[in-house]
Amino acid sequence: MEIKEDTINKYVVIIAVLCSFAVAFTSNAVSVALPTIAQDLNITNIMQNWVVNIYLLIIAAASVPFGKICGKYGLNKTLRIGIIVYIIGAALSGLAQNITFLMIARFIQAIGSAMLFVNVMAIITAQVPPQKRGQAIGLNVTGVYLGLTLAPTIGGILSQNIGWGSIFYVTIPLTLIAYYLLHVINKDWSMDEDVTIDKVGSLLYVVGIIVLVYGFTILNETMGIIMAVVGFIILLFFARYELKITNPIYNIRLFKNSKYTSSNIASLISYFATFVVTYILNYHFQYLEGLDAQTTGIILIVTPLLMAICSPFAGRLSDKIEPQILAAIGMGMVSIALFILCFMDQSTPLYLIVISMALQGIGFGIFSSPNNNVIMGSVPKKDIGTASASLSTVRTIGQSFSLGLLTLVFAYIMGNVTINPSNYHLLIQSSQITMIIATVSCIIAMVLSLIGIKSDDELVQ
Repeated sequence: MEIKEDTINKYVVIIAVLCSFAVAFTSNAVSVALPTIAQDLNITNIMQNWVVNIYLLIIAAASVPFGKICGKYGLNKTLRIGIIVYIIGAALSGLAQNITFLMIARFIQAIGSAMLFVNVMAIITAQVPPQKRGQAIGLNVTGVYLGLTLAPTIGGILSQNIGWGSIFYVTIPLTLIAYYLLHVINKDWSMDEDVTIDKVGSLLYVVGIIVLVYGFTILNETMGIIMAVVGFIILLFFARYELKITNPIYNIRLFKNSKYTSSNIASLISYFATFVVTYILNYHFQYLEGLDAQTTGIILIVTPLLMAICSPFAGRLSDKIEPQILAAIGMGMVSIALFILCFMDQSTPLYLIVISMALQGIGFGIFSSPNNNVIMGSVPKKDIGTASASLSTVRTIGQSFSLGLLTLVFAYIMGNVTINPSNYHLLIQSSQITMIIATVSCIIAMVLSLIGIKSDDELVQ
């Protein structure tokens, strides 16, 4: 029995929401459990951050190659493979009894997550008509923010009452539902069946990103500076190489479009500035305020909940009015929110922190869907896989650098130590320095959101 296009459109949105929820939940639920994981596995403050950062780093490195690979071999087929890999990684993460096993499991789960995130945005763009695409993207972003919203609360409850390993099992049933719907649709979307995969470009990109991001997290050491420089040089070679070949893994020429370029950079900076806030607040509540994981998770729900509420409205609104204006307004609100947290210490009242969290949630919800709409709407159909990979890549690179920033500040201010009352004053100082950098970054992202607003750039062919 053939399924109608309207039904396929609905299924595609459901699949996107379920997969986006799973990836977002997995990345954020672990944050609340970090102090418990650190105690159980006897790891330091810097290694705590790497439990999350390895997941983000691998997604960032894998997304660009997968953008082309998934387009070549079919979005439906490769998304189903990604779901299987994701489930294996999730199951192994929940069983981990030492930090090495946990890191390997997180690596596997990150590979699956990269395939999920790249595929769902590409499927939406390939299947949903342009006049409804903004709303579909908004619903997909809502899935992300619902995952972020429920992650701290559910993660805190599970971590405290069952054990942190149970956090990784929650999303498995959701991804199985998505797998079933993909099977029911029985329709594939392929954009580059006859194109050969750019293996050299893929290798240059993956190595360059990993070396650059890891080097950034240890910039306080000579080796970190060397690695960051080497990673940057490799990425320059990658860009030059991609401009010379016929079928690049990433169409660098897309950056000739000012809207595409500025919106991608704005997205990168926005995630760099905001992702670290959850971890700073988590450490503040659990270490400085002495709250348990469950209570912390309930408080942390404020920001992502408001993101989830505002995002679909902003997505629909971006189909009617200039999305870049909406994005700039949203990022301006986020800038104010982060400025408040620059002064946070043990004497800061809880209500003021909650106000800042609410303002950040509303602002980022207004920013994200319109900004994504600009990116996906500024490329031709043959490059939607690349544009979708860009969304995943800039998000996870921004998040990796964001957590890397906190790791770097920890290294400079605190050193590689376990967090205890004797160094709480250094934890406060580290948080304040990080928030100042984040606030300045948000202001830059707000300005970038407006670049190209009057541009008549044509889609790059």
